[in-house]
Amino acid sequence: MMSNERNDRRVKYTKMVLKDSFISLLEKKEISKITIKELCEDADINRATFYAHYNDQYDFMNQIQNELIANIEKHLSVFVQNDLPIILVDMVEQIFEYIKENARICKLLLSERGDLNFQKRVFMLVYEKIIINITKGGAISKEDAEYIHAFTLTGCIGVIQKWLNDNMKKPSRFMAETIMKLTTAYQDLCRNSIK
Repeated sequence: MMSNERNDRRVKYTKMVLKDSFISLLEKKEISKITIKELCEDADINRATFYAHYNDQYDFMNQIQNELIANIEKHLSVFVQNDLPIILVDMVEQIFEYIKENARICKLLLSERGDLNFQKRVFMLVYEKIIINITKGGAISKEDAEYIHAFTLTGCIGVIQKWLNDNMKKPSRFMAETIMKLTTAYQDLCRNSIK
């Protein structure tokens, strides 16, 4: 049992060191320019150890993204577990908090040269809740709500990019409230133009 715990700790440590080195390299160059050799040298890990966990740098990036998505889902599950009404601003604040805790990798993934699919996956996490909220009362059709959501998604990514580039000076709550105000104002504008 003690041996398994030691091995688990060693694997966690190895993955953490590799991730830190990978992020540092990504801050300097494109993923296609990163070699496994330089990643392993930077992390002081041998290549066999890397290949025991990952196929290549793209698989490594994919696993990092999957871990981030899973952790955001875990943060958000608090809002879904109970039957209380969901307060969207609290949910959005949780996303900002998580992004802040993982600012280095999020800054890379949500940047202009980041992965668009990852950006979409992050906001699809709250998609259902937002669409339900937008279409409540039947003032807007689901199809129109999807256009609003697409517009909001792009705007949210831009706001988060600016926040990260400004070194997250504004509190997460302020950012969540700002996004909710902008989204609500746009929804109201759409509702009034459809009437």
